[in-house]
Amino acid sequence: MNSVLSEHFTYKKIFKFTISPILMMIFTSLYGIVDGFFISNYAGLDEYAGVNLIMPVMMVIGGIGFMFGSGGSALVGKFLGEKKRDEASKVFTMIIESVVIVGIIISVAFMFFVSPIANALGSITNGTTPRMVEEAIKYGKILALSQVLFMLQCVFHTFFMINEKQRLAFLYTVYSGVTNVIVDFVVIVLLKWGVVGAAIGTIAGYLVGSILPLVYFIKHKEGNIYLVKTKIKIKYMLQSCWNGSSEFVNNISSSIVGIVFNIQLLKYYGQNGVSAYGTLMYVSFIFVATYIGYAIGVSPIISYNYGANNKKELNNILVKSIVINSILAFIMFMAGELLGPLFSKLYVGSDQELFELTKVAFKIFSINFLFCGLCIFFSSFFTALNNGVISALISFLRTLVFQLTLVFVLPLVFGDIGIWWSVSISNLLCLVFAIVFLIIYNKKYGYFKSKKQNISIE
Repeated sequence: MNSVLSEHFTYKKIFKFTISPILMMIFTSLYGIVDGFFISNYAGLDEYAGVNLIMPVMMVIGGIGFMFGSGGSALVGKFLGEKKRDEASKVFTMIIESVVIVGIIISVAFMFFVSPIANALGSITNGTTPRMVEEAIKYGKILALSQVLFMLQCVFHTFFMINEKQRLAFLYTVYSGVTNVIVDFVVIVLLKWGVVGAAIGTIAGYLVGSILPLVYFIKHKEGNIYLVKTKIKIKYMLQSCWNGSSEFVNNISSSIVGIVFNIQLLKYYGQNGVSAYGTLMYVSFIFVATYIGYAIGVSPIISYNYGANNKKELNNILVKSIVINSILAFIMFMAGELLGPLFSKLYVGSDQELFELTKVAFKIFSINFLFCGLCIFFSSFFTALNNGVISALISFLRTLVFQLTLVFVLPLVFGDIGIWWSVSISNLLCLVFAIVFLIIYNKKYGYFKSKKQNISIE
């Protein structure tokens, strides 16, 4: 089997291989920003705050899709590196089948939990209005119906990379996002359906983003992987979930942190704090999406070479990825500092007090972009090496340990401004630990082993 994954990767080849997933994730983030723009400007600030209140909970479910996708693709990539294409295709099929079954169960179950969760969040959160909770329930109940589609879309993102069909994945993302934007405009701006319209627009995008890839993999058998007739093997499913546990941990931790952030922000700033944080999250999706897109794009190369026991190429990819992510970090930081006021004006410019708060918060929050890219890459690197434990530990430290601790501690030390510093400092601490893990596990994987390797810097 001739595969691009088996080639030696120069900087130029890495760029060509990862540009589509990077653009794919950026476009996905842009569509989220458009959602937020329509809701905040054409539905209302209560609706906007309500959506932000329930959104962290919704992202937990998406984490299950990312867990299957990233963990499964690492296992599939390893099999491809070992020249076991049939086994790789069987694992791929098992994962799709498992996601459909689990997704349907979760979609149905979540319908019954939206109201209790939203009411619980409202009861423990100072400054939450009944209207915010009502809008959160309305949005969550409708979106619950589509979670199986959301999970499938997340899974297919990663497997298009394994199948070396990055451009096709990007096109499907564009189709999905454009559908979402068009439906949002019609139902929110023209029909004035508020958060109901926002949920309908999101579901329309999920339909396109999940069904089109499914049809593609059913019809096409010529790639690295394809859908085959097979039975689900618990062994492979558990291994895939274990490999991808970091993505699930990251989503759960981020959601918990998001909920705690909302609680703290309502305590110190009231509803304006939640709206400001929502703006930061929507906009930062673009910046973080670049890092995630790169990690998604480069992971199959790492898994393939791990399976092929090509330590020289592992070294090559790791060194070049550190350089690339370091350059991106500086670019993202400068972009955040310069464009923060513009994004703040776009979302909350109609409220001067809220605009000033968001502008200051964005300036502090942008420092986070200097560190989070390498944290994301190192976590993804260990996932691609089929080491779910270390990958999950990096994600766990970054979010649930450091962010959750600092969001409580820093406001006590520095006042309410400390809330905005918690993300940047937590990512810096995480990066230190990730580097330590990288050094420790070099003995096992050998990605820094030989000083005699002649690595191309083209």
